[in-house]
Amino acid sequence: MNVIEVQNLRKEFNSYTSRPGLAGAFRDLFSRNYKVHAAVDNISLTVKQGEMVGYIGENGAGKSTTIKMLTGILTPTSGSITVNGMNPHKQREEFVRTIGVVFGQRSQLWWDIAVQESFRLLKKVYRVSDEDYNHHMGHVIETLEIGPLLDKPVRKLSLGQRMRCELAAALVHNPPLLFLDEPTIGLDVLVKLKIRKFLQEINEQYKTTILLTTHDLTDIEALCERVVLLDEGKIIYDGKLNQLQEHAVDGKQIEFEFLSEVPRSSLPRVENLQWEQKDATTWLGYINGDEQMVSRLISDVVQRNPIKNVRINEISTEEIVRKIYEEGMALT
Repeated sequence: MNVIEVQNLRKEFNSYTSRPGLAGAFRDLFSRNYKVHAAVDNISLTVKQGEMVGYIGENGAGKSTTIKMLTGILTPTSGSITVNGMNPHKQREEFVRTIGVVFGQRSQLWWDIAVQESFRLLKKVYRVSDEDYNHHMGHVIETLEIGPLLDKPVRKLSLGQRMRCELAAALVHNPPLLFLDEPTIGLDVLVKLKIRKFLQEINEQYKTTILLTTHDLTDIEALCERVVLLDEGKIIYDGKLNQLQEHAVDGKQIEFEFLSEVPRSSLPRVENLQWEQKDATTWLGYINGDEQMVSRLISDVVQRNPIKNVRINEISTEEIVRKIYEEGMALT
């Protein structure tokens, strides 16, 4: 069953420009120069029930605009959207009862009242029974470790505490679909780990479908098997995370940690080899080739310079995505 079905979705915005000088400012009072910018450019996408999908891309790629259209906040310029079997814009009141949304830079909690009072207000808004609320929210509060925070005003919470409460608030009505837009922005490692563990648990227990946008690709690696990569409003990759490396990167990354500083000139020059300095005593070598070529490279480097450590690393998703954008690599 498809929870999200999107066909040829497009969202355009008018971008205005000002004319120079006083005369230009006067003319702008009567007519404005503008051009049409497509933030989302004819994308098609389906998400099945129970999937956890990472929706990633650079700033301005169209991620948040897509989320806002899928949640009914923005109306598309063209194309069709069906979420949970409904049109998010035409069946607004019924639709919002079936989704949960967390925007990392927006709050749905009331700033000056206790967290638990915000939860109770949301319980009334979504018409959740006392029995369902106590059963479900008891698990949510325990797992996110926010029990001691319930009687505190939101304004007195740290960023990490508030984001855990925001996530709990989005789940008051136990929605089958959860949209997360930068939910871990600015959080420390321990809070991120708690949120990731919780998301995995609700996905396994309730088959909650999750669409996650984030710049922290370690979140994607920890949670999502499938990624959708967006560039300038277009989908350039939609598939398994473990296949992205096969599509985008050939070869291996070898990390050489030397006993002292080593200049680039003392490292071997080999075809299909690129060097990148990590710090004063550490270099990363990216090489396209088989195991024999890797062995020869390591042997050559060890003979030239005193080595403290050598590691053959899996190239991270962050590095893959960086290469895709910097080098304009095709993923077809």
